[in-house]
Amino acid sequence: FSIITPVFSGTRSFRNHSNMLICCSRNISYYYQCTKQFNMLTIFVEAMMHFFQDFFFNGQLKKKQLCEIVIFESFLCESLFSQSAFVNRPALGILPPENFPDKLIESLLSIAPSGMTRVQTMACGSCSNENAFKTMFIWYRNKERGYANPSEQEVGTCMINQSPGCPDLSILSFMGAFHGRTLGCLATTHSKVIHKLDIPSFDWPIAPFPKLQYPLEEFVRENAQEEARCLEEVEDLIVKWRQKGKPVAGIVIEPIQAEGGDNHASPDFFIKLRNIARKHGCAFHVDEVQTGGGTTGKFWAHEHWGLDDPADVVSFSKKLLTGGYYHRDELQPDKPYRIFNTWMGDPSKNLFLSEVLNVIRRENLLEEVTRSGKALLQGLYALQTQYPHILSRARGQGTFCAIDACNDATRDSIMIKARNKGLFMGSCGEKTIRFRPTLVFKEYHVHQLLNILNDVLAEHK
Repeated sequence: FSIITPVFSGTRSFRNHSNMLICCSRNISYYYQCTKQFNMLTIFVEAMMHFFQDFFFNGQLKKKQLCEIVIFESFLCESLFSQSAFVNRPALGILPPENFPDKLIESLLSIAPSGMTRVQTMACGSCSNENAFKTMFIWYRNKERGYANPSEQEVGTCMINQSPGCPDLSILSFMGAFHGRTLGCLATTHSKVIHKLDIPSFDWPIAPFPKLQYPLEEFVRENAQEEARCLEEVEDLIVKWRQKGKPVAGIVIEPIQAEGGDNHASPDFFIKLRNIARKHGCAFHVDEVQTGGGTTGKFWAHEHWGLDDPADVVSFSKKLLTGGYYHRDELQPDKPYRIFNTWMGDPSKNLFLSEVLNVIRRENLLEEVTRSGKALLQGLYALQTQYPHILSRARGQGTFCAIDACNDATRDSIMIKARNKGLFMGSCGEKTIRFRPTLVFKEYHVHQLLNILNDVLAEHK
């Protein structure tokens, strides 16, 4: 299910191995390590002072790191809200701070996707998607009821998990998707066996995601046919599940299927999918937990599509420092406590996010991502041309790039050898190497990456 490799050579890494197993329920892939992170988080250092260039970034911020100056400025801010936000975590669903809406306007709402007028903060990607699903279900049932109050039968049956109070609705997802590990999210996740094994799930429809052939310019007709096939299957599934008495309340999709293997589709595919959702009365949910934040060259990856009719829901987490989801006005739940948990996010993260956004704008980091991403993709094209027996299918948007090895064993070997030369990359899908550098990733970083990777490939037998 994962790559398991020895620990790094540092004695502290060996010493901390057993302690890590005690405190962490996860079998950690690749290695057990003790790290000290440096200012921009482009480099990290192992316990025995071995330096690594991190082009995967451990799924973290991918932002210009909140350097010490920015953090201290936030901590020392004269605002009473700022000070209290760092020492007291309020239960936002019951007693949010007085100016919490103002802080949302300064941070999350300042980067709201087109058509998104409301935002609900959460703690992580899974709970963001889980509550987004609930929001879509509530919206769907309110439409069916004509926005009237629920009946006595609905009120009574919901307490024993029976319909009509607990309706048999569904969410349509795609093969290769990853939306999280809570029960609803797992029902829409189809990327790794280890995520789903032994966990009960829902009978929800699963559509095929397009399997594009590369280079794209050589397979225009074939890829268009593949996308048309998948869209036809989506419509067939919506009709089939309606006939089964399990109507599709929403469609959830990632702009790029990251965990599933960095799978892409054309803007035309997503535009037509959005139209299908509208045609059948389904909410359209774009999961930007992994793609949001600027690594594709736009703050939201779905901005590349050019939608005339915006999505209904856009979820986020990871690089945004806080989880949550945006949605249209009409999806606002009609009563309190329908979307609720103890914390509903963390207001201190919005303060940090405001500072990060200031740096991104001031230093034009999205333009930097576009430049370095172009250089990275061109370099990957060159490597697959030089080593066609090893690499293929280079692809990406911005620095959100990937390339396939000839098989999983070769992929794993390349990654281990690269790591031992100081290059840290990520993996996904069956045989894919993925790159997730920071927003301050520049062209000279690209050359460093490509040089190390070329050395590894040249030695590969």
